[in-house]
Amino acid sequence: MGNAGSSSAPTFNADAPVRLSQSVINALQDSPESDSTRAQQRELVAQSRVNADLQKIRDSQAQKLDELATSITTEQPAQDSAEDSSSKASGLFAHLSSPFYHDWTPKDAQPASEPSNRSHDSVSKEIMDLRQKLEQRKKVEKVPAEVEKAKEGLVQCLRHNDRRPLDCWQEVEAFRREVGKLEQAFIHKAGR
Repeated sequence: MGNAGSSSAPTFNADAPVRLSQSVINALQDSPESDSTRAQQRELVAQSRVNADLQKIRDSQAQKLDELATSITTEQPAQDSAEDSSSKASGLFAHLSSPFYHDWTPKDAQPASEPSNRSHDSVSKEIMDLRQKLEQRKKVEKVPAEVEKAKEGLVQCLRHNDRRPLDCWQEVEAFRREVGKLEQAFIHKAGR
């Protein structure tokens, strides 16, 4: 439009002639802004508004988090409510500056007991036992055959209907049912 160095755009001829006044034509030709620059400016304004709103939300969330952290660290647990609330952090973790840490041990607490005279072998054995328990926890249980069958059916349907994935709604529902059963079994097992 107003850029002299740009390549000429194709001209489309309408069936009916379009009549514009010379002042409108001059104003359009003399304008340094094009449609793309106006769109970019609108986009920048929208982005700045969104960023400002996000910053307001972040600030309010940070303030709420600080308030919650303060309330967590200043409230004593129920069992210590009868004791002196002015106890100060003491012990090994007194140097921690986390707002979530507060030592609620009474001032007259017993000092830590002397380290036991355990041998290197007993400590090594305990470490090995803990490693074995950790390795057992890492093992993933085999997926039941019903879930595997539903998964394979869904994958096969999606591959067959790659242009129309909504045709696989029955397979999706079957897969969801099987996974739901698996989740319920896990929740039941974990709840024990």
